[in-house]
Amino acid sequence: MQRSRPLTAALLLLLASAAPIAAHAQSNAPVAMTIDAGKPGPKIDRNIFGQFAEHLGTGIYGGVWVGKDSPIPNVRGIRKDVVAALRAIRVPNVRWPGGCFADEYHWRHGIGPAEKRHNTINSNWGDSVEPNSFGTDEFFDFVDQIGSEAYVSVNVGSGTVQEAADWMAYMTADPTTTAGKERAANGHPAPYKVKYLGIGNEAWGCGGSMTPDHYVDTMKPFARFTRNFNPAQTGAETMQRIAVGPDGEDTGYTEAVMKAYKGHNWAWSIEGLSLHSYTTAGWPPSYASENFDEGAYARLVKATYAMDGMITKHSAIMDKYDPEKKVPLVVDEWGVWLKPTAGTNPGFLQQQNSMRDAIIAAVNVNIFARHADRVRMTNIAQMINVLQAMILTDKDKMVLTPTYHVFKMYLPFQDATFVPATFDAGTYKEGDVTLPRIDAIAARDTGGKLWIAVTNLDPRNPAQVRASVAGVKLRSVSGQLLTAPRVDSVNSFAAPNAVAPKPYSAKASGDGITLEVPAKSVLVVQVES
Repeated sequence: MQRSRPLTAALLLLLASAAPIAAHAQSNAPVAMTIDAGKPGPKIDRNIFGQFAEHLGTGIYGGVWVGKDSPIPNVRGIRKDVVAALRAIRVPNVRWPGGCFADEYHWRHGIGPAEKRHNTINSNWGDSVEPNSFGTDEFFDFVDQIGSEAYVSVNVGSGTVQEAADWMAYMTADPTTTAGKERAANGHPAPYKVKYLGIGNEAWGCGGSMTPDHYVDTMKPFARFTRNFNPAQTGAETMQRIAVGPDGEDTGYTEAVMKAYKGHNWAWSIEGLSLHSYTTAGWPPSYASENFDEGAYARLVKATYAMDGMITKHSAIMDKYDPEKKVPLVVDEWGVWLKPTAGTNPGFLQQQNSMRDAIIAAVNVNIFARHADRVRMTNIAQMINVLQAMILTDKDKMVLTPTYHVFKMYLPFQDATFVPATFDAGTYKEGDVTLPRIDAIAARDTGGKLWIAVTNLDPRNPAQVRASVAGVKLRSVSGQLLTAPRVDSVNSFAAPNAVAPKPYSAKASGDGITLEVPAKSVLVVQVES
């Protein structure tokens, strides 16, 4: 995560990959949707629902880690309530320790007895003291407790190849080696599984302000020598190395890294290219996370549609060098970046999470699903207490955000098969902002059941969607609906369920269904045939 970011130049009006959207339908006209269940698309990789946990503010300390002696219920210092909530959304992977923090993180500061760990200054985020109480062994305990995979970012900016290689040995080497013995002495004889390895973070910015060519030359030795020694990580479990990629619209890194990839030899390679892009509608982030009007809602929703154009642009460059799409585009930082909550340390990036943010999350997931052939992993920023979080905590209290509920509602789309859906989305207008009235995707889950997700972007008017599935006799429709009294409605510790999903059902008739979708809502339903 970076500390400054230029304003994205192109805020796209409509999804380029959703050709059926038309701009002239009446706002109150029924939406006709056709689902081609016999024409499946690519798999929607469950890793697009990945999470990001940086040492930033109270994202780790207070959010994940409370210490073994805390009165807050915990297992080896890790909060029980947070673990239960994250297990419920089947988190596929967690990116750690950053972010900008990763390129100043020295892993030896965070291993061994607590009293011997280093206290350092987190210069990126609020100049707070970093106690390093939560280090490598605690992180792997955490991902094990929530049933997830580890995505570890190594320090390329201020670290060395040797340091990264030694860290990998500590995490993955046999317990008879010196590195493995040290890990065993710290309580874990068996090698850890490192499924994903980030080779630096934002090398174009906080990770060292490197030119694309300089990063490529720096990255190659890391890709070569940060070896994974875990004998269980072969075949499908082989570690995937993810290179630093573009900052939003800028294509310099995409060109340089992918050109190098095409010409790589046996000595090194990569298995992913990152993209970072936040919904800000201008820099620095100035939009409020609470008590905002419809204009602010519309401008931020419009800004998030820029994600589609960015993916299209970078995918085209990647196709030049990798037409077989072996290298995924990994959007490992995305989400709404808003003005910090009043009265908090601005370096802690604490913000509330509203119905607007839930809609933005759904729109982004739909974009990723439409690009599932190239986008096979993403990480929302961030998991707890930072930016567009899943969970907010305050001492022993915990609240689930509207964004969390979207991720839980979308569970059937993890590893589902994308199914083409065509529709005339109409338009929603607010001032000089024009947006699609609805956004939608369809997929078959791993059991073959058909699911439809519909988001009504219009905060004032409901939408009626009449969906047909050719050649399939439909019996029933059921699922969950997320909406709220206002677009700025939030879940607070005083009112934790102000924005919460409710059961939903609708009638099916022959090959068609009619969905009544309230204003400002996200609907996910299963269609029984």
